[in-house]
Amino acid sequence: MIDLTIADDVAEITLNAPQKLNALDAAAVDELSSAYARAADAGVRALVLRGEGRAFCAGRDISGVDPREDDVLGYLEGRIQPLMERMTAFPAPTFAVAHGACLGVGLGLLIASDVVYVAESAKIGSPFANLGATLDSGGHALFVERLGAHRTLDLIYTGRLMSGSEAVDSGLFSRVLPDDDALEVTRSAAAQAARGATRAFLASRELVRDLRDRRIGLWESMADENRAQAALCDTDDYREGFAAFQEKRKPVFHGR
Repeated sequence: MIDLTIADDVAEITLNAPQKLNALDAAAVDELSSAYARAADAGVRALVLRGEGRAFCAGRDISGVDPREDDVLGYLEGRIQPLMERMTAFPAPTFAVAHGACLGVGLGLLIASDVVYVAESAKIGSPFANLGATLDSGGHALFVERLGAHRTLDLIYTGRLMSGSEAVDSGLFSRVLPDDDALEVTRSAAAQAARGATRAFLASRELVRDLRDRRIGLWESMADENRAQAALCDTDDYREGFAAFQEKRKPVFHGR
């Protein structure tokens, strides 16, 4: 599911389950966290994160999850947030390149990367309008800071997904690129960073984060998201959203 290659001081981590759009179950999250740890131990000077196939990451893999027994807090608080914290603490510049679906947890992986290049085909946002769940993985903090409250709630209420161009124009990510060029441009940028003054880059990263976190408090916001998501697990609409997804039909919600 997770591939790690290292060459010329650059690690490349690939989400490699294209048959399910690189959606992540608990085991895959653990595997991804391990890949970051191994890359750090190898002393690389830059890292690229990408997805294989038609999508970067469609979010959490809920295909076999029973919503009546789902430990969503354990998944988000026990696995996703620690993974994102490990990613943001990676001891070298990190780059992500995203195409196709970048949803839910997939969005969180982008949030936890230093520089994000998105392909024109990217679809970014919250698919949870049809799941009876709430945006998670740090999405509220990112969206409110960059988009404001009204546009954030518009995306959440409607489930509309942003294109790569719209996401970059809104200030969410770094650059939008043609699909055919996105990976090579990202690899080139990571190779350039690996040849640069890594300690100076990391000092700038800390300064930038200090300025950002004074406004949005990413980890505090994620903790609130985790609790909200766990509370929603007990709702009828959450169970209906899961069932509809698994049965490939449109959900019928009743607001309870």
